[in-house]
Amino acid sequence: MSCSFNPRVASLSLPPIPAVFAWGRSYDGAHGSLIDLSQAAPGHPPHGDLLRWLAEAAGSPDACGYGAIEGELSLRQAYCHHLEGVYGRAFAPEHIHITSGANQAFVCTVMALAGKGDKVALTNPFYFNHETTLSMLGIEVVPVQCDADEGFLPSLSSVTAALQSGVKVLALVTPNNPTGAVYPKALLQEIFTLCQAHDAWLIVDETYRDFLDPAFGRPHDLFANPGWPEGLIQIYSFSKSFAIPGHRLAAVTAGQETITQIVKVMDNVQICAPRAAQIALAKALPVLDGWRADNAAEIARRTLAMQQAFNALPNWQLASMGAYFAFARHPYAGKSSAEVAEFLAKRAGILTVPGGFFGTDLDGYLRLAFANVDCNTIATLSERLKAFEM
Repeated sequence: MSCSFNPRVASLSLPPIPAVFAWGRSYDGAHGSLIDLSQAAPGHPPHGDLLRWLAEAAGSPDACGYGAIEGELSLRQAYCHHLEGVYGRAFAPEHIHITSGANQAFVCTVMALAGKGDKVALTNPFYFNHETTLSMLGIEVVPVQCDADEGFLPSLSSVTAALQSGVKVLALVTPNNPTGAVYPKALLQEIFTLCQAHDAWLIVDETYRDFLDPAFGRPHDLFANPGWPEGLIQIYSFSKSFAIPGHRLAAVTAGQETITQIVKVMDNVQICAPRAAQIALAKALPVLDGWRADNAAEIARRTLAMQQAFNALPNWQLASMGAYFAFARHPYAGKSSAEVAEFLAKRAGILTVPGGFFGTDLDGYLRLAFANVDCNTIATLSERLKAFEM
């Protein structure tokens, strides 16, 4: 057959999570139940009221027709009120675009800002879906190096170096996927100032914002200032916060001109967020603050449980941790992260994602997504890991 595939797709690696699950299917159960620390999935069911509203909306004729490209007005209004509670300033629906998940939010935003031959900066480690999106679009990825000794936070010098290379966009994730690192307020502000000075857009992906320890208070002040500069874009995931990843709902918040460009992309992509889920979530968002706060408090307890488990593992190191994730340095020198992850899945029944999937020079690390594992299960990790040597 002489036909050929798109080389930008053909050259991509297969999706990592199915590969990890395949390793887990080889585990014989000899050391207890499989512990899934691989996929970033909510570890609790949706609220009962939200389930009821989803069922009602799914059975409604109103949800079966085409909706507004930018999303249901009721949800955009509810999200504005939510943002006001988080950041202490007013927001307007015309600055909000609802998408079918945070990955689609990133795809559509990047398509509106950059094209083939342009440069976009990602931190190293990066979220692998961001990198593959850019590769498929023919956009060059410029790495912003993050030092493990600094908790995998980018230095201002590394950000400056990337911006000086001529990037159009810098994308950050905080709390970070894969490292869990939470970007300090001052650092985010300094990075945004650098982006403005170099005429580059800043995307801040806050998919895991609602899982910060409530003691942190407001995550930062970038979105608290009056007005919304065109160079700043926020991405947020309802799917994670409301435990409905199967419904894939997210929001992009940006300047009105930027939203107009994203609407153009969405109008042609024609993969809009499901109306029934939007209608249901518009009811849930204003009334489930307490439920979401309880979930964040539980994540804080699981974070503490992870720290305690690894305190008993002197050969392992938690390089960074926050919200859903821990980024751990494994003790198996000379072994690739994929080899270690496969070994732990098949022999110990512990599913992790290799650090090498998230960038360069990361073979010494594994990503542990602990949000979907309870504290009692986390407490068993130390004894199970102690029992295995490669």
